[in-house]
Amino acid sequence: MAEPPEQAPVEYARDAVPAASASRRGILVWGGLLVVALVTGFVSLGLWQWNKYAVKTERQSELDQRSHDALIAMPHRTTNAPQEVPLGDADFLRYRHVELTGEFEPARQILIDNRVDPTTERAGYHVVTPLHLAGSDMRVLVNRGWVPAAADHRVLPEIATPVGPVTLTGIAVVPPARFFTLAQPAAGWQPVWQNLDLARYAAAAPWPLQPVVVELDPTAPHGYARAWPRPDERADKHLSYALQWFGFAASSIGIWLFFLLRRP
Repeated sequence: MAEPPEQAPVEYARDAVPAASASRRGILVWGGLLVVALVTGFVSLGLWQWNKYAVKTERQSELDQRSHDALIAMPHRTTNAPQEVPLGDADFLRYRHVELTGEFEPARQILIDNRVDPTTERAGYHVVTPLHLAGSDMRVLVNRGWVPAAADHRVLPEIATPVGPVTLTGIAVVPPARFFTLAQPAAGWQPVWQNLDLARYAAAAPWPLQPVVVELDPTAPHGYARAWPRPDERADKHLSYALQWFGFAASSIGIWLFFLLRRP
């Protein structure tokens, strides 16, 4: 009987395991470095949005509490007596319900451009008039509300301002200190401003100025349309953005672990 022919020995690929090991090392090292960079960026962006959400909600809580406290007189003397409200203390005055007596000075009145009335969605201006506080040289800016803009933007609205002493009530607010400005303000006094820049106004004014702006109460006289924005406006969007960025960070880690731990 003939013997069966010898079978050639089977040769197995010897480089399959090393190749898989090298691929996994690449995912571990280079993929890990990429994930670290992505997660760092995503978490930073998430914290940025989270902090904006926290600041807005904290300011809203502060407004809700302070605006319902007892009405206080706006400080106006150049020196403080022990019983007086601190003079020029923006943190103390912020969101306080204040009463102020004095005379409007329309010569230094400004119109804040590109303000939209939330009820009509029309573009217009906020009317900001300095009030000379009775019994001192101190002034405070009073935001008297919104007026519509003319079809021809070169035509400014006529603003009626009372003559003589007035007594007003409103909420003291601290305007933002940072703005996105399309162009540098022109030299000299301008009746229309793009933003209510309190530092710029104080530098241009020839008298001392309180570091707050008073937003007139809805029932206070000598004002216009008033629908003041809440400090927590758009806070929910900041929270949503923060959660999205944190989700991107978690997803980056999950995708990296998937490719790192899967079987070759």
